Amino acid sequence: MIGKLKGVVDETGEDHCVVDVHGVGYVVFCPLRTLSTLPGTGEAVELFIETYVREDLIRLYGFGSALEREWFRLLMNNVQGVGAKVALAVLSTLSPADLANAIALRDVAMVSRAPGVGKKVAERIVTELKDKAPAYAGAATGTIGLKQELGDGVAPAPVADAVSALANLGYSRDVAANAIAAALKAAGEGADSAKLIRLGLKELAR
Repeated sequence: MIGKLKGVVDETGEDHCVVDVHGVGYVVFCPLRTLSTLPGTGEAVELFIETYVREDLIRLYGFGSALEREWFRLLMNNVQGVGAKVALAVLSTLSPADLANAIALRDVAMVSRAPGVGKKVAERIVTELKDKAPAYAGAATGTIGLKQELGDGVAPAPVADAVSALANLGYSRDVAANAIAAALKAAGEGADSAKLIRLGLKELAR
């Protein structure tokens, strides 16, 4: 099994790249987010690889980070109806942190933004990965607990009201939750919704 490739970019296509490792060219299928960050032809590259083996097929999937690869595995192995194509589409659209946030907030609409991911599949992703998302939140780790409370409908009323107020102003629930999480840190646990909204707006104005 191949776990990582370190070489130079030989070619980049719409959904794949070719990595030259000591004269051997490996075709690696990648999310669009990964492809967009690749260096130019002839430049050094390192990709984390998931090797997919079937009776009639061996395919390499490549990611810019180990965390992205873990999400690919989570999607493929834990969500019914999600194969490599759908998993790549999700990771082409959402970063690991965005995906963890969307799952925590039960934001089916955000997950279904990925091409080919309908509402039913998005709902399965959100439901079936609910308990696993916090461990793979990456940059979102600091606010994932609050977002899970919001998604479960058990967040303190002032917090839930403040997030709703910012969302009503046009901010996404994710952005609103991040702002209120920062406001909560500054104001303390007993702050009312008016104070949290005020501090949240200050945070968003930075």
